[in-house]
Amino acid sequence: MGYSLRPAIQALDSLDSPNLSGGFTSTRFVLVEPSHPGNVGAAARALKTMGFARLVLVAPRVANVKNEPEAIAMASGADDVLASAVVVDTLADALAGVHWSVALTARLREYGPPQLPPRAAAERAHAFVRHGEIACVFGNERTGLSNADVERCSALAHIPANPAYSSLNLAQAVQVLAYELRLALQSTAPAAPAASGALSVASASASSDEIEGMYAHLESALVALDFLDPANPKKLMSRVRRLFARSGLEREEVNILRGIAKHILLRLKQD
Repeated sequence: MGYSLRPAIQALDSLDSPNLSGGFTSTRFVLVEPSHPGNVGAAARALKTMGFARLVLVAPRVANVKNEPEAIAMASGADDVLASAVVVDTLADALAGVHWSVALTARLREYGPPQLPPRAAAERAHAFVRHGEIACVFGNERTGLSNADVERCSALAHIPANPAYSSLNLAQAVQVLAYELRLALQSTAPAAPAASGALSVASASASSDEIEGMYAHLESALVALDFLDPANPKKLMSRVRRLFARSGLEREEVNILRGIAKHILLRLKQD
């Protein structure tokens, strides 16, 4: 059984290591429903070699995975990262307080956030990490991330592996992204946001939970207007999510959209 991530954030930040500072302590690596204890341990090792320590496990298939002998063996010296991993029930819990996140996926999605190669994703992460928490999200070994999980993230990354044999082990994928992020964080200055409608990075950027609350509020208003049929939603909300993911949202903009949804619902109730 998992629990809320928030009480564990301070404990993770207190890890005593000279290599952990700045963006290294503001970055979460999230494994969604990992199946194999060995992969969890190997992921912990991959993080430690790159200077990261914040591992979050969403509903792992093995409940006590952190204490599994195979996980401990594969951590191979990264026992502290494995032991301090936070276990939560949902991806929403894992992304609480996160201001930017990237979902790693092996396949292209028809809908979802903008797609970037790992290096570009790492550079975008660098632009956000000094202003708030960021997260790198990885799916289950067999099925990867669901479309709903992907749509919760700010960006999508795909490792351009050999098309003839593109199957990367979960821990290997973690290693690739951790390496790219390490390079980006060690550069002298954060990358400038992309010119094509990217979010202006600021401390006022909306967090994942604020954005999800806005989507739920907006969906309720669209249903009340009969613009969205809950029995046949098609891909309307997926398209709405993609629209806002391309532009990014600041907290004030989220509040404006929620204000619009609130007044739509109030006016319809009065009518």
